[in-house]
Parts: sequence; C-alpha cells; structure tokens
Amino acid sequence: MPFNKLPRRAFLAALPALCLTARIGSAQETTPQPAPALRNISSFSKQDWRTHFDDLGVATIVADTTSRALHFWSGDGADYRVFPTSVPMSEDLTKRGYTEIIRKRVGPDWTPTPSMVERNPDLKYMPPGPDNPLGTHAMYLGWPAYLIHGTHDTRKIGRRSSDGCIGLYNPSIEDLFAVCPVGTQVRII
Repeated sequence: MPFNKLPRRAFLAALPALCLTARIGSAQETTPQPAPALRNISSFSKQDWRTHFDDLGVATIVADTTSRALHFWSGDGADYRVFPTSVPMSEDLTKRGYTEIIRKRVGPDWTPTPSMVERNPDLKYMPPGPDNPLGTHAMYLGWPAYLIHGTHDTRKIGRRSSDGCIGLYNPSIEDLFAVCPVGTQVRII
C-alpha cells in the first residue's frame, strides 16, 4: 500500500465523527445551559460581619446555607476564616436566624431526635467514635438539637445532607473549636 493513501483513508474514516462533533458543538452553543450547581469553594459568597451584627462580640460566625460556607471572625477582627460546610437537606429542616454557642464538646455522643427516628426508625444512640455522625468536635447552639459539628463522612461537605446542623470536615471543626469561645454569636442565613 502506498504511503500517500493512508492519510486519505484515515481522513475518510474519521469524517463522520468530525461531522457529528461539529453538529453537537453547534447545538450546545444555541441551547441555553442551566446555571451551574453551587457546591464548591468557588461558589462561596463573600460575607461581611457588619451586615449581620452591630459588633464582633467575643467572636462571630455567619453560616451561609446557600453557598454552603461558614465564616468566622475573632472578637478583634484580626482572624477571619472560611470553611466549606454541609447544610440541611431541605428547607423545612433549615433553621435561620440569630443564636449563640452555648457549649462545646470534644468527642460528642449522638442521640437522634424524635423526628429523625420518625424518618429513619433504624437510628440509635451512638457513643463517640468513627461512626458517630457528629465527628470529633461539636459546638451546641442556643436552639435545641442544632449544632455546628464535624463529620467522618467527608462526602457530605458541600451538599444538602444534614438533618438541620452545619457540618464541617473534622480538621476544620477542630480549628474552629480552638478559636471559638462559648458565647460566640451565630447567624444562620
């Protein structure tokens, strides 16, 4: 077979695929595309504590359920941190408003609420450990059964996956736990 025939044959064999690719590309240009899902760090919305509070108090947290991020400011404003979070699975599980951290616990145990058991009767009390849904650290809010806590299931972060709490990666909750005193003002938006 002469060498000059091979490129022509290859071109002819590939021609249908090239035409199909061009057709798909032009169809995508004219078809409106849905907005991308807001699930990752690039979707964080910038927050300013002054929009939510009159002063920083001992420290301030704003948990943004739309962009799935927790913003922390120290009492003097010198320390600002942003953490990716999990947020409640549905609007009816989402509590918004102002509260504060009333206690903190390393190695929390977990007891499902009655509404959780109603949705899933297999849920039972869990002591601290790798299967505990509260992870390694928990900060309890002024609202009963609402917490900011860690999780061993890292797939939950960045998603609507909780029964009402704000979840963070275990290393993130450890960092936040260390700098966040009891009395920290919290707003969930």
